[in-house]
Amino acid sequence: MKKHILPFILMLVCCAGMVEAQNRWIINPSGSITWNIDERIPHQDHLEMSGLKSSVVLRYGVDETGAFQLNRSMVWPMLRTIPNNTHASLMRRFAWNIPEMIEVNGRALTDEKTKSVTLNGTMEVESSFPVYRNGEVTLHRTLFPAVALPAFCEKYRLTNSGTTPVTVEIPQAVSEIKTDAEKGVDGSYTLIARLSGPANSTLQPGESVDFTATFAGYKSNETPAVIEVDSELAARRALVDELWNNLVLETPDTVINTMFDFAKLRGAESIYDTKGGLMHGPGGESYYAAIWANDQAEYINPFFPFLGYETGNRSAKNSYDHFARFMNEQYEPIPSSIIAEGIDIWNGAGDRGDGAMIAYGAARYALASGNKAEAEALWPLIEWTLEYCKRQLNEAGVVASDSDELEGRFPAGDANLCTSSLYYDALLSAACLARDLGKPAAQIKQYNAEAAALRKNMEQYFGASVEGFDTYQYYAGNDVLRSWICIPLTVGIYDRKEGTINALFSPRLWTQEGLLTQAGSETFWDRSTLYALRGVYACGETDKATDYMRFYSNKRLLGDHVPYAIEAWPEGSQRHLSAESGLYARIITEGLFGIRPVGLHAFELTPQLPADWSYMNLKNCRAFGEDFNIDVKRDKEKLDVKVTAAGKTILQRRIKAGGTVRVDFRK
Repeated sequence: MKKHILPFILMLVCCAGMVEAQNRWIINPSGSITWNIDERIPHQDHLEMSGLKSSVVLRYGVDETGAFQLNRSMVWPMLRTIPNNTHASLMRRFAWNIPEMIEVNGRALTDEKTKSVTLNGTMEVESSFPVYRNGEVTLHRTLFPAVALPAFCEKYRLTNSGTTPVTVEIPQAVSEIKTDAEKGVDGSYTLIARLSGPANSTLQPGESVDFTATFAGYKSNETPAVIEVDSELAARRALVDELWNNLVLETPDTVINTMFDFAKLRGAESIYDTKGGLMHGPGGESYYAAIWANDQAEYINPFFPFLGYETGNRSAKNSYDHFARFMNEQYEPIPSSIIAEGIDIWNGAGDRGDGAMIAYGAARYALASGNKAEAEALWPLIEWTLEYCKRQLNEAGVVASDSDELEGRFPAGDANLCTSSLYYDALLSAACLARDLGKPAAQIKQYNAEAAALRKNMEQYFGASVEGFDTYQYYAGNDVLRSWICIPLTVGIYDRKEGTINALFSPRLWTQEGLLTQAGSETFWDRSTLYALRGVYACGETDKATDYMRFYSNKRLLGDHVPYAIEAWPEGSQRHLSAESGLYARIITEGLFGIRPVGLHAFELTPQLPADWSYMNLKNCRAFGEDFNIDVKRDKEKLDVKVTAAGKTILQRRIKAGGTVRVDFRK
């Protein structure tokens, strides 16, 4: 197979150079990214931004004349519609063209020339307009969701960039909509769009005037908020600063560093303050005020303790508490999703392996949290889901399920590789957690023994030659390569790593957009690419992982659809679902740095420093009840690893590449 892989690697290197040369966006010293408008227009894109009470998908772009275009697709997750199902968040689109509502020297602003668009947790747009009587003005837009209000905010600064005075007239515009009471769970909702600013002003050359627009939604019994846009902007920037200043990645690769920052933001911002408590939601104009066993329990929750974002940690614990409500003595499956602010469920795909997803995520989250009381509270759920999986073992000793997280979009057989891999990892994590919680030694021994037996059974059941690669069949009888063959690499099973990696990066699976879900199809889901990159790092194929990581990061951060990992294509039009950004971040923590929780205050560290990097650091990690730093430096053939916390050196060791050290904060 190597003779088939080499030309593809060469093609990838060439493509990476071409993608970089054709990037639409650049990285600024501040960590923001900017699209400087050139001749490559028209161009349209979309991204999602979220707060605790609302979310917005901005469909934006620059048309062939250079004018900025904007459509705000607002979502209010707590304004529930009928039927109150998974998708029952109130949504409306607002296409107000604010500049055309402003008059300068007696005429509306037209003939816009957009200069740049910048993303930094807000969207900032710089434009210029010719003005009647040979003047010129520039317009700076700042667009962002309110942190805690059900509103989207826009701040405008209009500057006289000409040489003569200009007069400016700003209308006080209010549009109020009362929705149909029969279509709302709580009756009619009130939607208010407002344009505010000084009605009349004269600007001398160089002078500016500020004005604002807001788009908000309320229940009938709620008093509309007085929205101070400057205060809301300060709150949004404070949130971005908090997320960007915790868990800081420092490497020689600016693209990976920057995409990691953006991944932290998108992963953490999509949390909604529902009547069922804080609920992390995927987003995408579909999935809000609800939780899933994969997106939340498996993907994003294990990451939150590392970020140290308390709202994220609270949402994680709340999601597990919701799933725990459905434990039962009959060991009927826990529902795949808890929807509608926690009052209903969705279980349309049957058992997707949800018990394994929850056990895997809850055990890893509990360990990384470093909170013994919280871990004790989660322990019954972990025990129950492990026992549930055990009861689903088929005659071959692997876990049976109705489907997998793709819910029947692609075949998964009666037992799939992903579910058994997650159960395997959950058993190992549970054994570590049980030790720190003082559980019986026999139970710890049992979990470890069950993991060892499962690993053997997985090899016998799933291990296979598929399309000439010594890898895994995703389910019994599967003879076409699937992207989820990467899963064992993420849980420490490297027996078939060479054949698996060759298959993943072969032209049968790898494309310009990452991994195909199934060879021969056109469908890709970023989640499998993100799992694969983590696994390839974890098993020690560092330089190969880095080549593909650079390619992927460059495309997602600086290409034509930015700046986050996406859900899928063609389904969903490459929505910026939130948990995928959590999976990107875990490539860094669990893949590149090789952090594996083994106790409430301990982890194994297996750093994978790429050959062309002299260092990599992870600053302000907040897991295991600590605030610590990891510094890795190259010293000839060895790696110098240093872990510090509270100004003290916890560990300093020189190890060989691929070596593992144990970090214990209680020793």
